[in-house]
Amino acid sequence: MTVRKRYYRLGKYAVTLAQRRRANALIRKTCCNYDNGNCLLLDDGEECVCPQSISYSVCCKWFRWAVLPQDKVLEAEIFRSASVKRCAECGATFVPRSNRAKYCEAYARRVHRRQKNASDRKRRRETDK
Repeated sequence: MTVRKRYYRLGKYAVTLAQRRRANALIRKTCCNYDNGNCLLLDDGEECVCPQSISYSVCCKWFRWAVLPQDKVLEAEIFRSASVKRCAECGATFVPRSNRAKYCEAYARRVHRRQKNASDRKRRRETDK
């Protein structure tokens, strides 16, 4: 049984419900123009609801260029970048720093340390013989 993602196509870039929730959380935390559900940029005397928080597409230029780059994974998922990979250990999505990256930042150190320890044990075992 395959799980299908539902994409809402209202703008140029489709956004899933999960991506929209993550984007709204990002807007609430980091957007300097967001104030209790209202957009300060669009405020001309009366309150105006933040259009990005109610939209299933990327419609706000400020969100696109200032807020969204703070979450590289979400940005890559929304714009369907080929640079998104899945971690071989935990399965989380991450944006790799190089084409050889195989693990997310959280697991890269652990795996490197595990591999280094195994290599050292092997080297010590071979020198004892």
